[in-house]
Order: sequence, then C-alpha cells, then structure tokens
Amino acid sequence: MDKVLGLGNALVDIMTKLSNDDLLQKLNLPKGSMQLVEDTVSAGIMEQIKEYNPILTSGGSAANTIHGLAQLGIETGFIGKVGNDDMGDFFIEDMKSVGINPLLLKSDTPTGKAVALVSPDSERTFATYLGAAVELSDNDIDKNVFDNYQYLHIEGYLVQNHQLIEEAVKIAKQKGLKVSLDLASFNVVEDNLDFLKRIVKDYVDIIFANEEEAKYFTGLEPEQALDVLSNLCEVAVVKIGKKGSLIKIDGKICKSGIIGVDAVDTTGAGDLYAAGFLYGLIHNLSSEDCGYMGALLSGKVIEHLGAKISGKGWSFIKNNLK
Repeated sequence: MDKVLGLGNALVDIMTKLSNDDLLQKLNLPKGSMQLVEDTVSAGIMEQIKEYNPILTSGGSAANTIHGLAQLGIETGFIGKVGNDDMGDFFIEDMKSVGINPLLLKSDTPTGKAVALVSPDSERTFATYLGAAVELSDNDIDKNVFDNYQYLHIEGYLVQNHQLIEEAVKIAKQKGLKVSLDLASFNVVEDNLDFLKRIVKDYVDIIFANEEEAKYFTGLEPEQALDVLSNLCEVAVVKIGKKGSLIKIDGKICKSGIIGVDAVDTTGAGDLYAAGFLYGLIHNLSSEDCGYMGALLSGKVIEHLGAKISGKGWSFIKNNLK
C-alpha cells in the first residue's frame, strides 16, 4: 500500500476551552485571530491558562493530516523540527503512539506551541509561537528520506520558506512521489501568490483549498476557481464549508456534502478532510467516495475540542469503512 510523507510545522497544540471571552481581552488577543507571539508572551499565556486544564496534542496542519492517515492504517512519516525539550519529546512520542515515523530534527530553540483559546460559541483564537518549527530549512532535507514513499503532503504555512518548499517538491518529483498541497491560509496565498502559482503548476498533483484560499489564488468564486486549479493539478478540491466540497479529477466534477454533527470546535477540520481524501485516493476510490471520506473525518473531528478525533469517533469511522 502507498505510504505518505508529511512536511510541516511541528507544533504542540494547547487546546483551552473558555467559559467566556474575558481572557481574550485580558491577553489583548482579537477574537478569531491567529497571532504570532514571542516565547516570553507564549509562556505568559501558558501561565494564565493553567486553571482551564488545557489539552496537549501534537499539532500543525500537515502533522494533523498525517496523524489521521496513520489512524486509518496508512504507513506515514513526518519531517519537521522540534526543540530539545519536554514539549519536543511529547511531540515525538505522540506521533510514535499512532505509528508515525517521526523524521524530526532537534534545535536548541524551544518547541513551537499553538495555544488555541476556544470561546463558548466555538470561535478559535490562536497565539502561536513557532519556535524551532520555523528553523526547518532546505539544508535539512535528506533525499534518502523520500525513498519508499509514494505521496508527499505539504502544509501551506511552510510556503513562506520558498527554498524549503522548492527543494522538497523537486526531490519528491525526482523520486516519483505525488505532491499534495493544502493551501492552509488565504493570507499565505496572498503573500506568496506568484511563487505558489509556479510551484503548483510545475510540481503539485493534488491541491486542497477552502473557498477563501481558492478566491485569493484565482480571483474567482468556487466553481470557476475549481476549473483553474484543475488545469494546474491532476486533483483539485475546493472546500465550501457547510455546503461540503467541490472536486475535479480527470475533467469530472462532483460535489460532496457533509455529515450531520454537533460542532464544538472546528480546529483541524481541513487537515482531517485532507487525510480522508488522500486515504480514498490511495485506495483508488471514486471522487465521490474520496469526498465522503474527507467529510467523514472532518465531521468527526469538530465534535470535540482539538484537532484529533476521539476514540469513539474513530470507531464510528472504521465501522463506516466496512
């Protein structure tokens, strides 16, 4: 069976459910925003949230996707960089616990942390310290690591490091891997548009975008954006929130819906959609069934706090696979 290699920011997610938004105001964090913060600010926030009993998991967009694939029985590896500290050790052990091969470099810089403050209405506010994760460079990429993998999945948050992305996709194509890219954020697309368009055209086989990201990439609404993206890649997916997703493979367009759930926290929904969809591709499922797998995983992850699906959720998913 095909194996998937992930490349992304190695972050520890620190999920914190708030009873009200007072703490956001106290910390001067705009509700719903993603703020990059320094280590000292992150440490101060960590001190403030102790009483909220935060939940820790390995995180980062590509890492979440790889984690989902591993839970589905796909052999996976993950390239990233962590600190030589307790958080770094936690990240490594959390990946190992589900069978992921952690191809991680270590740094004297502390491990990156993403503190997610979840309001009562499920809105998420992030205070992210990238730490060691942002130090990953093109010089860290070992060509031999790509051997025996058939897919490379990259998160869009890395795209700002042009040399790293270009080195990774070049090696992937030289080794015969399919390249999957999740655009991840509209502001990343906006800031790196020319580079992204070239990389997608020359190297990417599978592209995932939400409605906003697709619009920044193409300037068009979802249906027209899908056509543009599909002319650049073999597989194009545009996620349209509660309306599901649009998929185009080999000139054929289909629309996939969502599963009915009670949403608690949308963290990781896009990442787990990619995991389900890639699982479908690996098993040569139809585009409709690939979309259903994406909807199934993204639906179950938003039922509770954090970017990981619960044990009960995985039981439901695996029963549906049968």
